[in-house]
This record gives sequence, C-alpha cells and structure tokens, in this order.
Amino acid sequence: MRLEPTLLKRVALVALLCVPFAAWAFYKPVRLLAPSLAGVSCVTNDVCTDALSRSRDAAQLYDEAIQFVEANVGRFESRPHVVFCESEACAQSFGLGRSTAKTTGPLGTVFGPRAWKPYYVRHEFIHHLQNERLGMYRLHRGPEWFIEGMAYALSEDPRTELAEPFEQYRSQFDAWFRSVGKEHMWEQARKL
Repeated sequence: MRLEPTLLKRVALVALLCVPFAAWAFYKPVRLLAPSLAGVSCVTNDVCTDALSRSRDAAQLYDEAIQFVEANVGRFESRPHVVFCESEACAQSFGLGRSTAKTTGPLGTVFGPRAWKPYYVRHEFIHHLQNERLGMYRLHRGPEWFIEGMAYALSEDPRTELAEPFEQYRSQFDAWFRSVGKEHMWEQARKL
C-alpha cells in the first residue's frame, strides 16, 4: 500500500506532535524541564518543591551546595535545576524509582523525601558538574568508580561505611585523587 504524499505529511506531523507527549508520559525525568506542569511549585528559577512550607529549607540546601561544590570541586557553567520532593508521590512522578536522589544530565535533579540533607544535595551537584565538565557521553560510559566515588568522596558524605560497591568506589576515587591532585583532576578525568 502506497500513501499519498499529503497523507504521509499528515502522519509525520501527527507523529512529531505526539513525541513530546509520549516523552512526558513515558520518560518521567523530562518533567524536570517544566516542573510546575508536574504539580510542584517553583520558589526560584532553579528550585521547585511540592512542600511550600519547606521552601526555605530547600533554598538553603541548594545555596549551601552551590557554594560548597564551587569552592571544593569546581565552578558551574549553569546552575542546576532541582525539584525537592517531600512526598513519595512527587518523587515517583519525576521517575526517581528506588533512588534517594537522581541527576538526569542537563535536565536537572530530583531529591526524594530522604535526600533533604546537605551531603545528598552536594553529591548530586557534583554529578551535575561532572556532566558539564565531561559531557553526557563520557559520563555514562564510566568508569563507575570515578563517577560515584567522586560524588561520595568530595561531597563529604559523613557515612563511615557505604553499601558496596559504593564504599569501594569512594576508596578507589580517594586513591586516584591523591595521585593526581585537585589542580589536575578534571584534566586527568578526561583521560579515564
């Protein structure tokens, strides 16, 4: 069966128009692009939450993490866009799954109910910085010990013992970091 050119154009247009709706429905992290459409309130250009009563806490966690990461890891090219979820329903609406928090490339970061802690926010902001400095492709091809180990180590996560393999990743990153030094960290990271 051969489609008429006009009909083919209409089918292509309908398919093109359906892509954003399909992405919104099936790839929940895309909702970070327009969080207010997903039922949260944005208290600044970069900070949104489902708990307006805790908006000051969210903004304070955000500002502290920005200052910490820029002072200790590197400067951001662009400020991260985040959603702080107090409810599990909010977290799941952004595709958090079983994670406590998740950074999805340049789309942004969602923090679940258990992630309202400074070291969790710093951890995810380090992932945001990794994405900026190394790019999504390089970041997703690993190595995992570097990606997660860096976030756990440089966020100053206070937990003395992490679940495996994360404790091993943190130890491996610490050893690598001591050998390359802070001033050469990003240059050497590009070679991994």
